[in-house]
Amino acid sequence: MNILRKKAWSPYWVGAAIGVLETAAMLTAKKPLGITSAFEDTAAIMAKKLLTKAMDVEEYTRKRGDAPKIDWEVGLVGGVLAGSLLSARLSGESKPPAVQKIWREEVGPSRALRFAAAFAGGALMMFGARMAKGCTSGHGISGTMQFAASSWLFDPIIFASGAAVSRALFKVKK
Repeated sequence: MNILRKKAWSPYWVGAAIGVLETAAMLTAKKPLGITSAFEDTAAIMAKKLLTKAMDVEEYTRKRGDAPKIDWEVGLVGGVLAGSLLSARLSGESKPPAVQKIWREEVGPSRALRFAAAFAGGALMMFGARMAKGCTSGHGISGTMQFAASSWLFDPIIFASGAAVSRALFKVKK
């Protein structure tokens, strides 16, 4: 299929495909799409195995209402990673530079700094997602499809804050 080899796909077709996937998830699993819960559950299970005395996973379970589990959401995380890798390979973009051009120009060429910033950014995003009771896919896709007021408020805020942060970090050249 020639479409799989494109470097960029139509956002309209991709949005429609995600809508179909969300609908299938709601009909079959009775849960909306989301990724951060899989990381939270995996961390809680690992903590219970490795740090039994230091962490009270049962207290976590009582507050949350159910026990942490490995289920289809972990498969979704794996599917996102595998799909990204496959897409990159098919489009010929399988080896992006470790330090992208805009980062190198604005911040510098250090790979260690780039990786540390990426890790810190990911950790902050995960913290924010758990504080907000959902990530961008949870709110932006699933929540808006369910007409959740919190998600409809969240979407413009996330886009505006993303634009403001990128403008502050990377000077826009007109």
